[in-house]
Amino acid sequence: MIIIREAERFRRFLGEKATGTSFGFVPTMGALHAGHLALLHRSKRETDKTICSIFVNPTQFNDPADFSKYPITLEDDIRMLEMTGVDILFLPDVHEIYPEGTASLETYDLGRMDQLLEGRQRPGHFQGVCQVVHRLLSVTRPDVLFMGRKDFQQCMVIRRLIHLKSIPVRLEICDTVREADGLAMSSRNMRLSPDDRSTAPILYDVLNRLKRGLDAGPLESRLRAGREALAAAGFRVDYLEICRTTDLEPVTEWDGHTPITALAAAFLGEVRLIDNIDLTA
Repeated sequence: MIIIREAERFRRFLGEKATGTSFGFVPTMGALHAGHLALLHRSKRETDKTICSIFVNPTQFNDPADFSKYPITLEDDIRMLEMTGVDILFLPDVHEIYPEGTASLETYDLGRMDQLLEGRQRPGHFQGVCQVVHRLLSVTRPDVLFMGRKDFQQCMVIRRLIHLKSIPVRLEICDTVREADGLAMSSRNMRLSPDDRSTAPILYDVLNRLKRGLDAGPLESRLRAGREALAAAGFRVDYLEICRTTDLEPVTEWDGHTPITALAAAFLGEVRLIDNIDLTA
């Protein structure tokens, strides 16, 4: 595996690549787990060369304490990437990604997605996601970008970014990888206390309850019951909503046909968990 830390060196490397070689790209913030590896394995199946990046992006953390607590496991990450057969690791520092600093970065027209769900709860978060992904794509220039459905809202935002900037990359959204008890795999899970870890799968259970027996009509009573179940289990709920899958607009009454997704974010102790499921698949 080649490790490249400088954007200019990466550009020179790409200038030397064989014509017709396809590149897949999986951007990460490290603390890798089986969910990341699933994305990398898919890239290896579908493209000739696989790039992974590790960069903890400061501009997408609206809470500085959350940024400071993000787990760093670089030695283990590199070992996992080598075992997986990744071809290139892009490992930049902040100056490589933001050479002009972070004070006056570009902002993006994300429409209502900047005001809904994560956009509402974490002001500036999606702008930070776009800033870093735009920069990473401009450096790595992949043919295919692989992202996980667990971060479904991020996937939707990046799809909009690709359209806004006419970036020549195909976005592939891959299924959420879960633990045996249903908890969506996340780097943040390692920060859960043992008691909270045993409680955490209830988030996925509540989402599945929304799906079971779903019929056309009003949805608020089902959502209220879900929020109450989470609160009773010890979660501090940021949101539990049902939204149109295409644009994340909230749905209060379902017509029985429109594709809809249930999305949740809730705290256990100091750890904020997110999850979602497609209700109409």
